[in-house]
Amino acid sequence: MQKRSHSIDGKAVYRKINQKRRVIFFSILASMIVGLIIDVMVGPAWLSISNVINAIKQGPDAKGLSIAIVWSVRLPMTMTCICVGASLGMAGTQMQTILGNPLASPYTLGISAAAGFGAALAYLTGFPVKDALWISVPLSAFIMSCAACLTMYVLGKIKGIDSKTMVLFGIVINFFFQALQSLVQFSATPEVAQEIVFWMFGSLLKSTWTGVVVSGAIFIVGSLVLSRYAWKLTSLSAGEERARSLGVNTDRLRLHVFIISAVLTAGAVAFVGTIGFIGLVAPHFARLLVGEDQRYLSPLSALFGALLMLTASIIAKIVVPGIIVPIGIVTSLVGVPFLLYLILRRSEVR
Repeated sequence: MQKRSHSIDGKAVYRKINQKRRVIFFSILASMIVGLIIDVMVGPAWLSISNVINAIKQGPDAKGLSIAIVWSVRLPMTMTCICVGASLGMAGTQMQTILGNPLASPYTLGISAAAGFGAALAYLTGFPVKDALWISVPLSAFIMSCAACLTMYVLGKIKGIDSKTMVLFGIVINFFFQALQSLVQFSATPEVAQEIVFWMFGSLLKSTWTGVVVSGAIFIVGSLVLSRYAWKLTSLSAGEERARSLGVNTDRLRLHVFIISAVLTAGAVAFVGTIGFIGLVAPHFARLLVGEDQRYLSPLSALFGALLMLTASIIAKIVVPGIIVPIGIVTSLVGVPFLLYLILRRSEVR
């Protein structure tokens, strides 16, 4: 009778925890929707909330200045924010889980730097599609991001590097691709070098509906695939030995999740340039609120990533009146102090 009572109490506590997690999830979702509306309103030409809602209701084919601003300029930028932030937030969570390191992220592992080199190469040489920069730049960035991830994983696997040392290996990759970026800039004409630098800042000004569709599709497919690994990733976060005792093939799990995270990152940065620290900060906020259960941690990290990107976009539009500051600068200014805090906190724990 006593065992049954404990079982009932345990189930009640579990239901209460999950209910709290759902409340947190929908609260962050509501905050993201509010951020979406504010981001569309804010800009060199400020729009009222009624103008934004009416423009969205009337659709892109209607006539009017506010409709043109919303559908041709603001909404592509805002939706790009959401897709990029969500992808980086989810990718950062998975990288931290499989590597067992809270400092792991697409930015600190050099994946963003690889994308930057790919974009720079496309601006300089036209690789891989000549006379079509609109497709060459994101495609080259995507290819280099995936190549960097696979190289890092394969070399780490061959040399028997443990998951924590992989972060140091990622830092090496980061410096390597930054050096290649500098070499390409040095070889470029002033006009091309200016384009490369602007892309490396991370900017939403060249956002298009094509980029939204591609990055959004990659995020949806990636999140659906990762949802199949939720239980295995949760067990891995409790320790590799625990996961193996539960029948999880941790090597295969790491390979699959690493590839998916690489594709998510590549799809995110390919269209907007280098975006720092979203993949590092968002997972920590989510983990603080819902713990390690991947059923809640992964989607909440994606929401936090989108919310942080929207917040950065709003700040980028209002910090200098009449000028839109590249969003990569804003995210870095916010992310650097947070990274420093994490490093100092780890040192205190040791």
